[in-house]
Amino acid sequence: MDDSELVTAADVRLMQGLAQRVTAVRPDLVNSDASVGELAWIWGKGHAGDGESWRRRLRFCDGELVAWGWASLPRRVRRNDGSVKDVTDACLAYQVHPDHAELVDEVIDWYDGVAAGLDRTVIAQAADEFALGRWAAHGYETDQASLGDTGSWTQLNVRELDDLERPVLPDGFCFRTADETGPRAAVQAHVDAWAPSAYTAESYEGVRRTPPYRGDLHVLVEAPDGTMAASTIMWLDEVNRTAEFEPVGTHPDYRRRGLGRALLLHGMHLARAAGARHMTVACLGAPAHPEARGLYYSVGFREFTRDVPLVKRADQGQEG
Repeated sequence: MDDSELVTAADVRLMQGLAQRVTAVRPDLVNSDASVGELAWIWGKGHAGDGESWRRRLRFCDGELVAWGWASLPRRVRRNDGSVKDVTDACLAYQVHPDHAELVDEVIDWYDGVAAGLDRTVIAQAADEFALGRWAAHGYETDQASLGDTGSWTQLNVRELDDLERPVLPDGFCFRTADETGPRAAVQAHVDAWAPSAYTAESYEGVRRTPPYRGDLHVLVEAPDGTMAASTIMWLDEVNRTAEFEPVGTHPDYRRRGLGRALLLHGMHLARAAGARHMTVACLGAPAHPEARGLYYSVGFREFTRDVPLVKRADQGQEG
């Protein structure tokens, strides 16, 4: 693999291309932070503030990207409520094409080097038995704190975009797009739903500039008083004719009114009109976190894959 460098927008486009190729042959092996939409969301909202803490390695075969690693190293995160969060460990996003599965060892070796002396986490897919075996051989173990009934592991949900129910909003509420509302309203909708948040106008500008963002597929629900009560972005993969919800959020004052359900149904109608045949959305999978999962199941999603959080403590050294 080549020399470690900061992640660039061009790198992200290459990573998205690999995500599309893996989706076409083994969608169950696309890591949860390595899909077309997730890559766009992470890069777009975070590169201005966190980009100096991001390192990457790329591996090519016959001029085509076949494996990559993206390490997030320690950094300080400032949120809109004035609080500061110090991230002290390392986290890895990665993807390896199944035809080059053996390259996962190169990814692991590079990660162990660039994050030496730190606690290291990574998320692999449960369906990727070969990769899980290789991570274990290098000293990575399942992260027990992330598993169990109250854990933070996630599952990917999928549904076909046929037989879609019509969305129904309460009286006085209406659907809008980010093209209609403008940046300020789009940012405020996200901050309200996810407070405290590090999301800013600069974050949103990064999102807007990251393909395949489309303002007409960034949908909001406007309340009678003008508040943006719920919002979501849909990321369209035209190659595979799939679309992904990321993120989905509702203002705390407007929850339990059916807005999220209506938003998802409306979004799926728009995604289908844009050419998508399948829709995906991720959520926490543990039993103690039923809210989002129940919402997605209520509009026809089903679990497709789940991830496996792995960890290697700093004092475990360089095994492998």
